[in-house]
Amino acid sequence: MSDTKLCLTPDRKAALDAGFAAAFGAAPERYFSAPGRTEIGGNHTDHQHGRVLAAAVNLDTQAAVKINGLGIIRIQSQGYPLSVVDLSCLTPQENEINTTPALIRGVAARFAELGCDVRGFDAYVESTVLPGSGLSSSAAFEVLVGTIINHLFFDGRVTQPQVAMIGQYAENVFFGKPCGLMDQTASAVGGMVTIDFQDKTNPIIEPITFDFAATGHALCIIDTRASHADLTDEYASVTRELKAICAHFGKEVLRQIPEAEFYREVPALRKKCGDRAVLRAIHFYQDNDRVPVQVAALKAGDFCTFLELVKQSGRSSYMYLQNVIPTGYTDHQDVGIALALCEHYLNGRGAYRVHGGGFAGTVQAFVPMDLLEQFRAGIDAALGEGACHVLSIRPQGGVEMEV
Repeated sequence: MSDTKLCLTPDRKAALDAGFAAAFGAAPERYFSAPGRTEIGGNHTDHQHGRVLAAAVNLDTQAAVKINGLGIIRIQSQGYPLSVVDLSCLTPQENEINTTPALIRGVAARFAELGCDVRGFDAYVESTVLPGSGLSSSAAFEVLVGTIINHLFFDGRVTQPQVAMIGQYAENVFFGKPCGLMDQTASAVGGMVTIDFQDKTNPIIEPITFDFAATGHALCIIDTRASHADLTDEYASVTRELKAICAHFGKEVLRQIPEAEFYREVPALRKKCGDRAVLRAIHFYQDNDRVPVQVAALKAGDFCTFLELVKQSGRSSYMYLQNVIPTGYTDHQDVGIALALCEHYLNGRGAYRVHGGGFAGTVQAFVPMDLLEQFRAGIDAALGEGACHVLSIRPQGGVEMEV
């Protein structure tokens, strides 16, 4: 969990110090880290107040930090333009939608609303959570900024689940993306967790202790090399269509609508909302029910059942949620190709599924160790060197690192 200590290695410290000096002409004083996350169960269930199974991974976003006394936040991310946010203005800015400054401003604004005296600081950031990787680089960044502000100016009094909510607020209200809360929570809290978002203001977070290494399988994330650019409306269409379903019942989210009541209304919903919306709702009910069964299988040490449930989730996402191929795409179906490659190289063993938001990004696979090298070689040959990442689960969430 997030209170586990994380030590900054000498090599990483040297790199962060050098980057900070180049960006700001000084030496940093403190260091912070927030991990990427992998979604293991519950695809697109969180924004409907559903259940998820997720884990922090050993790829992270790290920052070297120093208070600057200038009333502005300056963040230099490696390879990107300097982001500057003036703390005298903490309202959403139209010209910042879909930009990094929007996330920074949104996190700072929410802390200020909570009574935190947010002041200026400089940060140099390096990340192994590549943008578009499906490991949620945006959530890791939001959690990183929230963890920095929480420790620098608020004595750490905001809990890590609350830091996650602050990140979601920034992404929803300032950045302009209607995301759920799973990504931020998994990054903020750390380890493997199952989360029930039925009460979104007080999600139930349960740590799951399970040793994946003992199963003889590797957790792989496959980068399809597809771009998320111009796909914002594809992601938004999922929540938009489910919102139309909910409006028919006078509800806000599907979790508030009994499944039997939904099925009674399918004829009317098809006419009113369209078939894709109905199929996406069916996916929610099925995948939401799958999560506690997955958790029970892991607790019982029944990895075979767990793998079968992963496959079922993947099939549901492909057929019903339809977040594998963007609307109208024919020449480029990167995620579909990656899934087909997984099926070929696993040859009936392990499991695989679309990972995270879908449409672009990544595929997740549980690969038997005796197949791993062959699997990775085949994936890399088809999608490009380094497309297949072998990961481990990180116990720490968003933390200040020890030097």
